[in-house]
Amino acid sequence: MQKTICITGATSGFGKACAERFAQEGWRLIVTGRRTDRLKELTEQWRDVPVHAVELDVRDLAAVEAMVRDLPAGFQNVDVLVNNAGLALGLQGAHQADLQDWETMIDTNIKGLCYLTRCLLPAMVARNQGHIINIGSIAGTYPYPGGNVYGATKAFVKQFSRNLLTDLIHTKIRVTNIEPGLSESEFSIVRFHGDKDKADAVYRGTEPLTPTDIAEIVHWVTSVPPHVNICTVEVMPVCQSCGPLAIHREV
Repeated sequence: MQKTICITGATSGFGKACAERFAQEGWRLIVTGRRTDRLKELTEQWRDVPVHAVELDVRDLAAVEAMVRDLPAGFQNVDVLVNNAGLALGLQGAHQADLQDWETMIDTNIKGLCYLTRCLLPAMVARNQGHIINIGSIAGTYPYPGGNVYGATKAFVKQFSRNLLTDLIHTKIRVTNIEPGLSESEFSIVRFHGDKDKADAVYRGTEPLTPTDIAEIVHWVTSVPPHVNICTVEVMPVCQSCGPLAIHREV
């Protein structure tokens, strides 16, 4: 039976790579994003795969509700939701950070993820089948200077994923939180508000994870036997580890 996957933030990075990976398997694709030109490219790319593309800002609850309500025939039974839409903005300390950046991260990384989950979950429960995959971050576990609200949003994703599992223990629905470390995509360009030089400096001298790496992990967690739930995947490139405890010394 052909399965259906819904991927938010599918126009670039992890989301696009996930769409490409599942298209290879012949899944039905529901792809969402804010850039209509890129959504059009995706639909034209997969002539032989059923694709439903939706221009969507996950921060808009009414738009999310409308998308789920208006899913066309053949796309209404979502087997897998990949809550990928998210971003980091800025790297300033908390006393210098832009409050609007904080608002955007909270609205996207937390509220948007909750909106999609809440709107799609009732049908999964009714069918007693489904899989929620949340894209978290090691920033939700390991703090770093300037990570303040971004790290806090990903800590929310970690705990929300765990709590979903407890709410769904009476069902066969699976929940997975995938926590990538250093990964090269448009992530840093967005974080630095389009400053490519700053973004490139993040990866200089490293071999970071790629969107394809994460897409393979997303595919793997969906392909294990139905009674198996991969709760959390923490993944870093070999050039990265959690750092030593920081101590500031007066000189």
